Amino acid sequence: MPQELNPAAFDYILPVPLHIKRLREREFNQALLLAKYIARYYKRPVMTYNLCRRYYQQAQAQLKQKQRMINLKGAFEIQYPHKLQRKSVLLIDDVYTTGATVRECAKVLLRSGAERVEVLTLARTEELPPCQ
Repeated sequence: MPQELNPAAFDYILPVPLHIKRLREREFNQALLLAKYIARYYKRPVMTYNLCRRYYQQAQAQLKQKQRMINLKGAFEIQYPHKLQRKSVLLIDDVYTTGATVRECAKVLLRSGAERVEVLTLARTEELPPCQ
């Protein structure tokens, strides 16, 4: 059952970032589009410059949970930790599959001084058994 979440109660709304190379391939960041829409509706600031991908990595779509966690270890960094001190953050992603991406992002945000991190995604997938 989804928790009730009030985006207006957060100091910042942060989209899960794409690496610049992936952004050039796609030409847009779905999480950023969602974050901007939510921020506009709830009149909250979007912080797009602070949480960054450190390196380009293999796409997550075909990886299992353990492989995703390994793939994402150390993938994110905070540029300006002082901006997060004692702040509440709503982290936005487009799809939640295993939670590896948002878990790694949240870990970095909390280590950098964020007081609270909650996650909002547009969709959630299930790992289904292969077709017979």
